Amino acid sequence: MLPLTIGACLLIPEIETHRDWLLSVDRDVELQDFMTQEVLCCDWQTLVASAKTALDGHTGRLGIHGPFRGLDIHNPDPEMGPLITKRFLCALEVCAALGATQMVLHSPFDLWYHQNRLSLPRVRERLQERVHTILGPVAKCAEDIGVTLVLENIEDVDPQERALLIDALGSPAIALSIDTGHAHLARYMSGAPPVDQFVRAAGSGLAHVHLQDVDGYADRHWAIGTGSIAWEAVFRALSEVEATPHLVLELRDKADIPRSFAYLKAAGLAT
Repeated sequence: MLPLTIGACLLIPEIETHRDWLLSVDRDVELQDFMTQEVLCCDWQTLVASAKTALDGHTGRLGIHGPFRGLDIHNPDPEMGPLITKRFLCALEVCAALGATQMVLHSPFDLWYHQNRLSLPRVRERLQERVHTILGPVAKCAEDIGVTLVLENIEDVDPQERALLIDALGSPAIALSIDTGHAHLARYMSGAPPVDQFVRAAGSGLAHVHLQDVDGYADRHWAIGTGSIAWEAVFRALSEVEATPHLVLELRDKADIPRSFAYLKAAGLAT
């Protein structure tokens, strides 16, 4: 039922600016300070302490964006795979220290995969095997500490592919994430379905949504209402699926959070 409660993706120093809004109701927060190898390989404990101080009094759901640059979850190199697993396990240590219950990871699917999945023998099975090798230990750890790994669409054309992958992995600690801007961009670039159809295809498996607007040309992360996404259709779909995903604004300019919230609130879509 509309309107839906939304939150935001923030860096720790940005929390203070939006603190009153974040604490006004139980808003979801996604911390994005822990998604680089540089942070995870250094003193991330100090950052965790800062985050806890900044979020004191916050009663909403908390997640982090996991590392992703150069860390493909379907990497075929037998020497790289264990290192990628190690990075994800370190990020789960951060989740445990923060009390976060979600971690965002990036999808392995792209246009090349989509165009070749039916013409190359066992292409889906081989990809699933590689992902299982890398994510298997991560999923087990996530199950143990009560964290859900959410796979975000990046260049995905068919919204069903991530669901098939999650089914094949067989872990209750892995669920679906949708980035509205990525989905809209894929529609222009690759003929993907509209954003609301990504939501409906995810259904009860949807656990997380990045809310950002784009014009179909690039990954803009613009304020809501400044691109060409059909937001009423998206939120209608979100209100009708049997899921309660984290809904977080992921904007390039965090000063656009109040503007985006006001747009959605005026339309009766968000609160």
